[in-house]
Amino acid sequence: MSVALSLALGLSTLVAAAPALAQQAQDSAHHYALPSQSLAAALNQVASSSDAQILIPPDLVRGRIAPALSGRYTTREAVTRLLAGSGLSFRVTQSGVIAIVTAREPAPPKAKPASSREPAAKAKAEPDPTELAAIQVTGSRIKRAEIEGPSPVTVITAEQMEREGHATVFEALETLVMANGAVETELSGGFSANAHPLNLRGLGPGRSLLLIDGRRAADYPFPYEGRSNFQNFGNIPSGAVERIEILAGGASAIYGADAVSGVVNIVLKRNYQGDEVKLRAGSSTMGGRDRFDLQWTGGKTGERWGVTYAFQAYNQELLYGFQRDDWDLRANPSPDPRLGVQPDAGLRIRRGSSSSSSPLIAPPAGTCERWGDEFQRHTYKRISSGNVQSLGDACGTWKDVGYQHLSKGKNELAGYVFGTWDFSDDLQGWGSVQAWRSRVESLGGFESITGPHTDGVGRRGDFYDPQFNAVIAPTRLLTPVDLGGVEQMNQHYRERSLDVALGLRGKIGDGWDWDATVSRAEYQFERTRRRMVGNLVNDYFFGKQLGTRPNGVPIYRLNLPRWYRPMTPEEYESISTLAKYEAESWVNTASFVLTGDLFELPAGPVGVATVLEASSQGYDLSSDARVQPGVVQLYNLTGTNGGGERDRYAAGVEFSIPILSTLKGSLAGRFDKYDDITAVDDAKTWNAGLEWRPTDNLLIRGAYATSFKAPDLHWVFSEGSGSFGSAVDPWRCIAAGANPGCSGYSYNVFSFTEGDPNLEEETGKSWSVGAVWDVFDGFSVTADYWSIELDGAIERLSPTSILEGEAGCRTGKQLNGQPFAFGPDSGYCRNVTALVTRRPEGSEAIDRIAEVKSAPLNQSYRRVTGIDASVNWRLKTERYGDYRFDLSWSHTLKSERQVFATDPIEKDWRDDPTNLDFRSRLRAGASWRAGDWSSSLFMTRYGSLPKANGLGRTGVYFLWNANIGKQITDQATIKFFVNNLFNSTHPDDETNTSFPYFYDAYSPIGREFAIEYEYRFR
Repeated sequence: MSVALSLALGLSTLVAAAPALAQQAQDSAHHYALPSQSLAAALNQVASSSDAQILIPPDLVRGRIAPALSGRYTTREAVTRLLAGSGLSFRVTQSGVIAIVTAREPAPPKAKPASSREPAAKAKAEPDPTELAAIQVTGSRIKRAEIEGPSPVTVITAEQMEREGHATVFEALETLVMANGAVETELSGGFSANAHPLNLRGLGPGRSLLLIDGRRAADYPFPYEGRSNFQNFGNIPSGAVERIEILAGGASAIYGADAVSGVVNIVLKRNYQGDEVKLRAGSSTMGGRDRFDLQWTGGKTGERWGVTYAFQAYNQELLYGFQRDDWDLRANPSPDPRLGVQPDAGLRIRRGSSSSSSPLIAPPAGTCERWGDEFQRHTYKRISSGNVQSLGDACGTWKDVGYQHLSKGKNELAGYVFGTWDFSDDLQGWGSVQAWRSRVESLGGFESITGPHTDGVGRRGDFYDPQFNAVIAPTRLLTPVDLGGVEQMNQHYRERSLDVALGLRGKIGDGWDWDATVSRAEYQFERTRRRMVGNLVNDYFFGKQLGTRPNGVPIYRLNLPRWYRPMTPEEYESISTLAKYEAESWVNTASFVLTGDLFELPAGPVGVATVLEASSQGYDLSSDARVQPGVVQLYNLTGTNGGGERDRYAAGVEFSIPILSTLKGSLAGRFDKYDDITAVDDAKTWNAGLEWRPTDNLLIRGAYATSFKAPDLHWVFSEGSGSFGSAVDPWRCIAAGANPGCSGYSYNVFSFTEGDPNLEEETGKSWSVGAVWDVFDGFSVTADYWSIELDGAIERLSPTSILEGEAGCRTGKQLNGQPFAFGPDSGYCRNVTALVTRRPEGSEAIDRIAEVKSAPLNQSYRRVTGIDASVNWRLKTERYGDYRFDLSWSHTLKSERQVFATDPIEKDWRDDPTNLDFRSRLRAGASWRAGDWSSSLFMTRYGSLPKANGLGRTGVYFLWNANIGKQITDQATIKFFVNNLFNSTHPDDETNTSFPYFYDAYSPIGREFAIEYEYRFR
């Protein structure tokens, strides 16, 4: 509350004091040495040098050449000299944006009385420019004269990304205030491999659309969490980016499927003149993660042609957990004082069953020491009925948690070329190629051996061993001693993406523009990892099955001499192999867009845009044949296959309607026709918006949109995927009265899911209402209320939630002892209990879990509402330099969900202790520039998350970035960056006793520093 109050008071003081400061502000001067070149390139260089925003309509500057510019000028003086003799002028908006416009012809003077005199100042004034020329903004295909429209659009420029200290495009995107949803991170160790997903509004990574220059990007070919398709925001070379535009809300009527929670449009550089090289290198103050980034951006122009190019090489060192002192199992903030912190199991044998309550069979003396400092002998204990129970001795390990990556190692190359050729004043051809190649290493931990393997089934955690005359459950963790080094367990990724587009654009008649485009985007993926072969593990450790007990338990004889000593690297290699996964995805698109003015109304022309579009989309995923469900030949490893195609045809129309001189409406509709094996046939979407400008500096706006999302291809075409994992059996736990801790009720569980062609499309609607107020020159404020609803959302219930739901339906209780929300005859209970298969286990009253089937299904309902706000202030002073202040904030007011249509709506899902979406986020920046010096400070504030025990919430979390730069010559600049200035890694949560003791939304990397050298060739 104190932070919010301080912020409110500060903004109030700022608004009150700023007009006086603004009146004193003068346009500061800068030194320029620009050759004669294309007008667009010259204006872009002035904008970059002066840190100004210049709106440059391509149609106005195409084919125009600017004169050379040398000397010290203010921004407006520089622009005036560049426009001299071009027939163009400029206008400065209330928010300080310089907009290039067509110069107005001086009107014939009107006859006036002889006594009337014009002031001298008026006589010397420049001719007034015409209205702003039209440009295209994300969220509409109609070119518009205003920067702000009926729906809020966030823009991040390349200069802003650098000011804020972001080395990659994804680093900038993940600071967006609307990107508050939980996603798999590098710490998750999940199925999304090398991708960087974005989750807008908490509605899921697959419900936001990534566009490259307005064209749909190919999906990441490996499914998110092994389940559904999504787009990777981590394969975009930052050196090629001009700006990023983000529309957070439904936009299917403009862009088609997937634009449910928002659209991210990456606008690449064009009309560049000259060459610029940037070299950036850095590391972390706690050690490791060295980074190197080399960028070359340039362009050339001729009388009828132009080419822009960008090349980038990026290298990032792999950072292991053991390179961080605080990445330690013993850092548990609240261990049970009766047990203390106990090491993970390194080598042990349980007697009786695989249950964590079963006693341990002590290894022979000196066994643990054979692994050096990897294992230590430890007496394990547990709490049973409130008392401490000793389980016995085993070899434990403190080091295994360090054998995972905190940040992947990367080696990336990227290139981008964009070229144009003017056939005439009314016809231009263009082409674009963007290519990216990545080589990545990661480590998700070492393999473990937990029982004999059966092809087609997998491993079993317990068996009868005549040496002990008992059922035993062995566990052995492999170590660098067994493999010959940590790097031997690294996974390797090879990825490539390619985006090629060709087009023609021109004019028809008076004021009609057309654009015809054909494009192909593709993504190729390869992943390799070393894994043990199931039958070879049996041969080495367990031998052949000796029979079966009357209760169905298999009989094996564990090879104890081998079990109680390390393997040699050669022995490990003899029982292991290289598993390989390959995948690719693609999208081919052809489109034709026609825009112009339809007819005149009293308040102005009615603008219209029509679009025709055809596309073919597909993917092919081939996991190693030995990991497929039903095959399962590799030890403790499963995978998924899938592949399919979808054709889509679409037609859309959009209108911009000036109702009054101060009121404008917009209306759009789109029809999408699908050709695939699903039940989805077609989709019709529409949106509408209003813009009311009661004064020149105030906009009141509102928008309504419908949206849809066809089922992801992998939801439809997946041939089945499975995974092994440890899970609590809540039914057995609650029945035994061992909840909520459930100590002793964890088992190895196999979960399985497959595609369903009968899935239906998701449908949604969203609306927003807000205002944009240009308080005075250079100072603006925005505020918008938004709401998004989603029906039939496709999700996969997690095995944990399925098992907890099954237990609630069977017992009527939750794990915390509270009554369960659904009755045994509810739709939820009928569905969730059918997803669990159990097998009898001797005389046990409740059967053991054999499989959890987690199929995709159309959930019934999701709704989220909130508020976005921003403040932007640009202050130029002659004496103290130029200042820029930016603040953006988003707060989720309400989030609701309904899992099945027959169940009640969870009205308080926003505050549910299992919901790890941030309720609020804030980003703020301040930058200064004076003469040859510049500096910036950037902050991201993350709202609280539920504490691990579900009672209360964590504190908020701040990240600060800072940098300072100096132009050392007319062509060279050097900058020094410090990211995570205060070396903060995560908020404290004393209730989180699961390693690493904080949520994976936070990063353990800590403070980083970098130095950058930039050189501009003349």
